[in-house]
Amino acid sequence: MQPGQEERRSQAACGQPSGDLLLNTDCGRFAARDFGGRGGDALLVHGTGHNLEVWEPLVERLRDDFRLMAFDLRGHGWTSVDSTDAEQYWRDIGAVISALGLDAPLLVGHSTGAYAVTAYAADGGDCAGVVMLDGFVLDARKTPQEEAAWRLPRETLWERFRYGWKASRDEMEAYVATVLDSADPDYEGIEPRVLGAVMRRAFVERHGAWLRRPSLDDLEAVCRSDAAADIYPEIGIYDRIGVPAGFVLAGRGSYSARRREVEALAADAGNRHFAEIDSGHNVHMQKPGEVAAFIANHFR
Repeated sequence: MQPGQEERRSQAACGQPSGDLLLNTDCGRFAARDFGGRGGDALLVHGTGHNLEVWEPLVERLRDDFRLMAFDLRGHGWTSVDSTDAEQYWRDIGAVISALGLDAPLLVGHSTGAYAVTAYAADGGDCAGVVMLDGFVLDARKTPQEEAAWRLPRETLWERFRYGWKASRDEMEAYVATVLDSADPDYEGIEPRVLGAVMRRAFVERHGAWLRRPSLDDLEAVCRSDAAADIYPEIGIYDRIGVPAGFVLAGRGSYSARRREVEALAADAGNRHFAEIDSGHNVHMQKPGEVAAFIANHFR
C-alpha cells in the first residue's frame, strides 16, 4: 500500500471525501478524485472528451452504497500522459486501482470508458463487476486490411468538439458558454454547473494557451487497434467476462438502433443485467437517478 492510502481509506469509511489526488504509477501520473462514500469500492471511468467531473451527479446518489473514486484517462483532463497506442488507456485501470489501494472494485464506465472496463475485465483484471453505460462493441473483428484503411474523421471531430484546439482563456470561456446554450440532445437536462465544470476541466493550460483535450493525434492512437491483438474491440470480448455485468442502453443514445443486440448480450449469462433508460448518450449526467438505482439494485 502506498503512503496515504490507509488515510484515504479511513476518511472514506467515515463517508468523508478525500478530494483531488495525483497518482504516481508505472504508467505515468494520473489525476484522480476520492468522492468518499460507504460500502464496496467502485471506480468510475469516463468517456472520450470528458473527465472525472462527469460523475458528480451519479456520485451524489451512490455515496450510501459505495466508496467512489474516479480518474482522468490519459489524454484527458488533468492527467499529464497521452496515448501512443490503443491499449494503454484500459491497461491503466490496473495501475490506478493499485495506486488507490482499491479492493476488487466495481468498474463503471461510460462510452469509451465502458469499453475500457470491458477490456480490463476480459483481460483478467481484478474487479467485482462491470457496468457499461451506453458503450458497447457489437461488430466482428476487423481484418488487417480494414484496420489499415480506417481513417479518423478529424474534420467532423474538430467541428463538433474542437479536440486539440489551442485557445485563449476568453475563447475557452466563450466555447464553454456555447456548449451550455447548446440544444444538443446529449446535453439535455444536465445541470449547467456540472456541464460547465466538465468543459473547463477539458482544457489545460500549456505554453500560454488552453489546450482542448484529447488531441486528435491521441484519438488516432486510441482508435487504431491492432487486428491481431488478443484483447480487441469486437463482440466476442464479452465471452471472456466472468464477473457480473450491467448493460445500460441510452434510449436516444449511440446504440439505440441496436437495442436487440445489446439486450441479447445481457441475456447471454445469468449474472448479467440490462436496462434501457430514456436519455441521450450522456445517461449518467442526464438520468443519474435511474442509473444509480440500476447499479444499487444489481451490484450493491
